[in-house]
Amino acid sequence: MSMLVQISSLTKRYITTTALSDVTLEVPEGHIMGLLGPNGSGKTTLMKILAGLVSPTSGSVLVDGMAPGVGTKAVVSFLPDVNHLDRWMSVGEAGDFYADFYLDFERKRFEELLAIMRLTPGQKIGSLSKGMVEKARVSLVFSRRARLYVLDEPFGGLDPVARSQVLDALVANFRTDSSMILSTQMVADVERFFDDVVFLDGGRVVLAGDAEDLRTRRGASIEDIYREVYGHVEAC
Repeated sequence: MSMLVQISSLTKRYITTTALSDVTLEVPEGHIMGLLGPNGSGKTTLMKILAGLVSPTSGSVLVDGMAPGVGTKAVVSFLPDVNHLDRWMSVGEAGDFYADFYLDFERKRFEELLAIMRLTPGQKIGSLSKGMVEKARVSLVFSRRARLYVLDEPFGGLDPVARSQVLDALVANFRTDSSMILSTQMVADVERFFDDVVFLDGGRVVLAGDAEDLRTRRGASIEDIYREVYGHVEAC
């Protein structure tokens, strides 16, 4: 099985904190990995490292055989946990922006995703609700023909109907020659899509493995395992 992501002994320190400590994991090609944990567990830092936005302090990180940097930006499609679209842009202009920056951006795919999300190119980002902005951002990210999709809390601000639309888009547009790392606290809604799961706490991997194997061995859903691992922290 080909490993699209290989991380070994990864540590990231800031001046006063250690965000990640000795993290080792692999993501096979064609797999969807759930990256789980409460706020402050290190999920966003790990995703930013994979996206080439943050440099590790020590350890090894390879994405499609390359260390994160200029080269991997061409194969990694990253959805940050905060809105990165300017309010003055229209949805269509945001698509133009992506098309200018990413050679793998597929205009037809973007138009199809907008239709699924019930968005139109002429709508201004500043006029959209939080949920609609999130749907526009997901449409942009999945209009790239990337090798690795890194999604940091893609369901924030979405009502149940919009969440279902986004999930449908994720599944319909996921290709077996790519991989996805999905961070979420809405475990119950998405755990059926996970091939693998990694639980982070305090910047360390506290549990990891094949999702179905974990369910079988523990006799519990991934959501229930989440509750066991984090105690008082509830999965949404």
